[in-house]
Amino acid sequence: MPEELPHLDRETLRAWSTLSYPGLVKELCALFIGPELIPRDDLHDLIDRAFRRFRLREVVRLARLRDGLNVLELWHGVTYAFKDLSLCCTAQFLQYFLEKRDKHVTVIVGTSGDTGSAAIESVQGAKNVDIIVLLPKGHCSKIQELQMTTVLKENVHVFGVEGTSDELDEPIKAVFADAAFARQHNLMSLNSINWARVLVQMAHHFYAYFQCVASLDTHPLPPVEVVVPTGAAGNVTAGCIAQKMGLPIRLVVAVNRNDIIHRAVQQGDFSLSAAVTPTLASAMDIQVPYNMERIFWLLSGSDSQVTRALMEQFEKTQGLKLPKELHSKHPPVLSGTCFCSQVPRSCPGCRAEPR
Repeated sequence: MPEELPHLDRETLRAWSTLSYPGLVKELCALFIGPELIPRDDLHDLIDRAFRRFRLREVVRLARLRDGLNVLELWHGVTYAFKDLSLCCTAQFLQYFLEKRDKHVTVIVGTSGDTGSAAIESVQGAKNVDIIVLLPKGHCSKIQELQMTTVLKENVHVFGVEGTSDELDEPIKAVFADAAFARQHNLMSLNSINWARVLVQMAHHFYAYFQCVASLDTHPLPPVEVVVPTGAAGNVTAGCIAQKMGLPIRLVVAVNRNDIIHRAVQQGDFSLSAAVTPTLASAMDIQVPYNMERIFWLLSGSDSQVTRALMEQFEKTQGLKLPKELHSKHPPVLSGTCFCSQVPRSCPGCRAEPR
């Protein structure tokens, strides 16, 4: 996480409100990527190159439905996954630095479906990147599995793994925890553990807000409710950071029967269920949403010690009751909705709520 988050005043928001989606990505990235790292002209060129293969010229589109309901279309990339948006930019930044430093890296990615194919698409054929993707056999949709296993580029290596996506994350986490080993073999990740992924996803929330709000001249600025289907909580984290920076959105986290985020938000119960439940939304079948660590850090006032203690307890016991002072900060920031398919009131995550 960045040590500091800039606060955007009303004039900045008003200036940004007329920008295209790629324009917003450029402005957001420039806040966190200084010109000494990537000069502004180079940064703009990289982002333009990243979005070149999208089927929609404007990259992202807001579809207006009835009764004030809108849907932000994030599926116009090559693999039809919303992760195309952040991964194509992250891969461009990565290759920019690798070429400048004449280095080669090996990217390791664990996937529950959409991350793997989008990551492969972003770096396939790159001469200074090899990518290793671990996919849980039988737990990805057929089209996503084919998107990963039919790429014939020499730098792409895909392996089917027994177990769930949460289980295959464990050895990946262990590899990166061995800093000396990761350095020796130039290893990195393109999962949303990578900050650049979260950074680009912040643009989803700014673009949606500006498209939904008729005017920025009212005081206070009108709020917009953003419902985010989530698995590992990367997109939700991006929304929380956008809130911290001054964007007046209210986040609603939507989950399926794998409802750990919902329970954490509603009841302060951040604990594993007995098993991952397979659903039609396989990319959301996640029990360990690792980006919640970032959200806990934000809610704790950037207290790294508190956050570390919470996560160490979670890893040790696989269960955590959030401290009251932390859990009480959830409702103003985000709320949770369980879109499970169980008989009403038989789901532990939504039993306390009217359906």
